[in-house]
Amino acid sequence: MRSRPWLAALAATAVLAAANPALAQDAKPGATLLKEASALLREGDLPGALERADKALAANPGDPDARFVRGVVLAELKRTPEAVAMFTLLTQDFPEMAEPYNNLAVIYAAQGEYDRARYALEQALRANPAYSTAYENLGDVYVALAIEAYQKSLGLDARNNPVKAKLVVAREIAPAGARVKRPDPLPATPAKPAR
Repeated sequence: MRSRPWLAALAATAVLAAANPALAQDAKPGATLLKEASALLREGDLPGALERADKALAANPGDPDARFVRGVVLAELKRTPEAVAMFTLLTQDFPEMAEPYNNLAVIYAAQGEYDRARYALEQALRANPAYSTAYENLGDVYVALAIEAYQKSLGLDARNNPVKAKLVVAREIAPAGARVKRPDPLPATPAKPAR
């Protein structure tokens, strides 16, 4: 599993902006700060990325992209409650954005809350049925849920050899620590306010 697939999307966004001068222009307040925040995030300068994301939000408080990048930085900084709050607000304000749901699922899965992760991923797929990362993450969550179920079954009947075999297979295909990956820190398309 790719550990940081969002880096490729940031690079693709930069290539698209360079190819299309209209995209490269700072069309909204805080756009330059948001680009700087994304670059600092990509470079691993999390405090700097957070500072720029906060400034971008000060310039344009409702900007979903700035809010999303801020949530990603908070998650990377292990400021989990703040990241969850940011992504949850994004899902409420922009339910058509799949990425915040996916990021919530990543956090929930990391905490072993697989049912919540599953629900968040199902919401992501309702928002964007073509969101491949969410499908992959949902598969990883199902594997983690299967491992939990097989372990419970063996706790009740330790001699159940078919369940033992299934548990071995599930553990082989499970991602490291049964974690799901992160999406891109910038949505593929700009969000539009919910009506």
